[in-house]
Amino acid sequence: MVQDTPRGTQKPSAPPETSPWAVAGLGMQFFVALIAFVYLGNWVDRRLETAPIFLLFGVFFGGGGTFFLSYRRLTASTATAPKSGSTGSDPPP
Repeated sequence: MVQDTPRGTQKPSAPPETSPWAVAGLGMQFFVALIAFVYLGNWVDRRLETAPIFLLFGVFFGGGGTFFLSYRRLTASTATAPKSGSTGSDPPP
């Protein structure tokens, strides 16, 4: 006799949604870090009298660094979501 649903299996759950406030927080983190690194680069340029060298470094380091960290955080939250269709308790075919 064949059963429709074997015991111990669960219905696959939907992946967790990313909160709009978490995404807004990532945007604010990006903005604050970029402004802080630009300000720091401008301050170093005024102290050492090197025109836009450290300002450009601040723009690229602040923007690139926070973009990379935001990307890692968003991909990590989607990687921990359970895969639909497999529960791990099913025996291999």
